[in-house]
Amino acid sequence: MSADVEYLRGLLRAFPDYPKKGIVFLDIFPLLRDPVAFETLITHFVHRLTSHTIAQSPSKKIDVVVGLDARGFLLGPIIAMRLGAAFVPVRKKGKLPGETIHAEYQKEYGVDVFEMQADAIQPGQTVVVVDDLVATGGSAKAAGELVSKLGGKVLEYLFIIELTFLKPSEKLDAPLYSIVKVDD
Repeated sequence: MSADVEYLRGLLRAFPDYPKKGIVFLDIFPLLRDPVAFETLITHFVHRLTSHTIAQSPSKKIDVVVGLDARGFLLGPIIAMRLGAAFVPVRKKGKLPGETIHAEYQKEYGVDVFEMQADAIQPGQTVVVVDDLVATGGSAKAAGELVSKLGGKVLEYLFIIELTFLKPSEKLDAPLYSIVKVDD
C-alpha cells in the first residue's frame, strides 16, 4: 500500500452498526476537514487519471467528470477543473431542471432513479464517473447507462472506498478504480 493510500485510510472513521446493525460505516468527512488530506485525495485521483486512464483513451483526454448525488459533487468539480473537463451532476429524480433522461437502479429496499440533463453529454465524449463509495455497483451502473444513452463513453469509475466482497466491478461497463478496498 502506498504512503498516500495508507495516510488517507488512516483518516477514515468507522462507525459500527450505522446506519443499521451489522454495517460498519466508513466516514469520509475527516478527509474533507483536513486540507492536506483533501489535497492528497484529489491529487491521487488526478494522478491516476493522467498517468493511466487518459493513456488508455483513444482521444487522450477526459471530456466530462460525472459526479453522483451527493458525495460525488464534493470530488467531481475539483477533479474536472484540474483536468480541464466539464462537470456533470447525476441527481435523484426530480432534482434537475429542464429535459432529463433517467435510469433505474436497485437499492437494498427497492428501486431508485437517477437523472441527468438531456444535453449534458455530447456523443463521443469521454467520461469518468466519481463517487465516495461503491458497494453493489447499482448506482454507478445507472450513471453509466445515462452516459451511454447520450452517446458518451465511460473510461473509468472512481471511488474512495470499494466494498470488494460485493463485487461491484462485475456490474460496470468500464474499469473500476478505488483507493481503499474493504474486503469484509
